[in-house]
Amino acid sequence: MAGNRTAADESKTAEEALAKAEAATPPVPLRRNLRFQALWAGQAAATLGMRIGDTAFPLLVLALTGSSTAAGAFGAVQMVTTLLLGVHGGVVADRLDRRRVLIASDAARLLVTATVPVAMAFDRLALAHLLLVAAAVGATIAYSGPIRLLALRSVVAPEQLPQALAQDEARMTGAALAGPPLAGFLYGLGSAVPFLGTALASLLALVAALVVRFPGRPAPAQPSGEATAQPNREPGGAEPAPESGGALAGFRLLAASPLLRSALAVLLVVNLAGTALMLPVMVLLRDGGTGSAGIGLALAGEAVGALAGTVLVSRLHRLAGPGVLLLLVAWTAVPVTLAPLLPGGVVTVFAALFVVGIGVPALRVMLDLLVFRQVPDELRGRVIAATMTLLTAGMPAGTLGSGLLLDHLSPAVALTAISVLLAAALLPATVSRTLRRAAWPAPQDPAARP
Repeated sequence: MAGNRTAADESKTAEEALAKAEAATPPVPLRRNLRFQALWAGQAAATLGMRIGDTAFPLLVLALTGSSTAAGAFGAVQMVTTLLLGVHGGVVADRLDRRRVLIASDAARLLVTATVPVAMAFDRLALAHLLLVAAAVGATIAYSGPIRLLALRSVVAPEQLPQALAQDEARMTGAALAGPPLAGFLYGLGSAVPFLGTALASLLALVAALVVRFPGRPAPAQPSGEATAQPNREPGGAEPAPESGGALAGFRLLAASPLLRSALAVLLVVNLAGTALMLPVMVLLRDGGTGSAGIGLALAGEAVGALAGTVLVSRLHRLAGPGVLLLLVAWTAVPVTLAPLLPGGVVTVFAALFVVGIGVPALRVMLDLLVFRQVPDELRGRVIAATMTLLTAGMPAGTLGSGLLLDHLSPAVALTAISVLLAAALLPATVSRTLRRAAWPAPQDPAARP
């Protein structure tokens, strides 16, 4: 009997040693992680296709109707649909098979986009058709958005998450930079060509979702006593069960966390100011004699800066904690708002937006890390959807606010007002200890990597 117990103990010890050795094995580098790279390529294609559509669809509506109001209605319908369905998209991401939902969303966007060149070929294109397309595309964004964020990160080791997020930022920024000029170029080849391009991009994204397997269901919740999986969980912050949390569980979790609540408040204020900044800058440049091409070049400064900032994410994260980094980038936006008032025109505006754009990828990765390393997997879809909804909702408010300011004030006074309001809104978060004392979450146990 003693000999049997000894053999069992030795077998158990050998299994534990093997598990530790496997956990200590370094993960496959991202450049050789075929699942990550294939998913990344598919999602890059999807993002580029959507950015092409953001420019090409309004151009098509304008050519069809001659109405700028109708052209603006396309983007409004798409954004409102995304906002209305965003919360439900988070619920779906937490409760249904994520891979199947992503496949269904990509397939739907492919079919819907393909109807546009088909209708054009038969001379049956109408405004009502295009507005239905806008609603359908907005719906696919609502359901695929949270899952894209979850899928890409589910196929990398936890310790590689910052590097993976930085590469994902390059996808988003590169698409934002390349999409509008590519849409204009394709539209010049023929009015149907951009939509064939968006359909092709959706096809590539669909193929990637079909070929690459990733966890379709949320990981089971950790027992309440295992706090190590949530290193920065706040005292007394028991997580609600997904079935009892409901559709608004993501909003409640964000509201219950002082760190996430403060970080989102600052990001919302910066988003509002950044959106409000654009219209006065365009009017100011136009009044100074700058043409549309020059205005477009000036406003591209932020995207170019963000693209450059993707390679600085790790360095910026090492220089400061998440809260301090957030406040530094946010306060940088205050003088940047006034920069268009200085001499230099296009060059000055481009340089100012470039400076603030450098910090944007680091902030996006920061928010992603805080969510992924503090929020249980069974709630991540709803938390991501709540975050996207809150940040997106501020953009129309910024545009509307800047329009109201310009109705009564000159562009210079409007920019000054935006800068002052931004500084005033940042003061409470700056004097609070919540952000200034925030630390980066500790990496998860490597043994838990996929």
